Amino acid sequence: METSAAAERAYQHAKQLILTGSVQGGELLSEGVLAAELGISRTPVHEAFLRLDAEKLLKLSSRRGAAVVPMAPDEARDVLEMREAIELSTARRALADGPPSPEAIAELKANLERQRQLAAAGDIDGFVEADNEFHASIVRASRNQTALHFHDALRDRQHRLRRQLLHVGPENVAAALADHELMLAAAETGDAEEFCRLITQHVRRHRGIL
Repeated sequence: METSAAAERAYQHAKQLILTGSVQGGELLSEGVLAAELGISRTPVHEAFLRLDAEKLLKLSSRRGAAVVPMAPDEARDVLEMREAIELSTARRALADGPPSPEAIAELKANLERQRQLAAAGDIDGFVEADNEFHASIVRASRNQTALHFHDALRDRQHRLRRQLLHVGPENVAAALADHELMLAAAETGDAEEFCRLITQHVRRHRGIL
């Protein structure tokens, strides 16, 4: 049980290093260094690296060790394409009969206020987290469990991509926040067509940065 818990801890730590860009694509992660940082043996770290290799976030080799897999342009385009398809479908369902539930609107408003604070503070990593959650809220509001499953499956790669895109320049954070403000307004009026137009515009802007 202790080994399993240590492996999970190592997995979460290493994954966070990759997703936040603390370790860039092509750079190496050391089992020994990570084990020392976490105060555990190398065995659970190796187990964690095997999981990350299966998720194609690390590439293990006998020569180089564990190298972080860069996000290729094709993968970035694939992620954006699938994200747009899921969000358009779920937005149409969530707004099919007008505005979503008051609870869903309240969740979006609270999230947007957090985004404003994080943007003002220049906290891009925090903004990326809030950005992820804003879009996930719309998917959840659709009550489409299959769509939610696929959206969750894309979450790690979306997070990694968002961070890369938003770190290109502060103007991208401002643009994303402005889009989210308009999306909230469309959700409050139950305007599915406008909400979907904004999603397409939002994703198109990201494609333009690639």
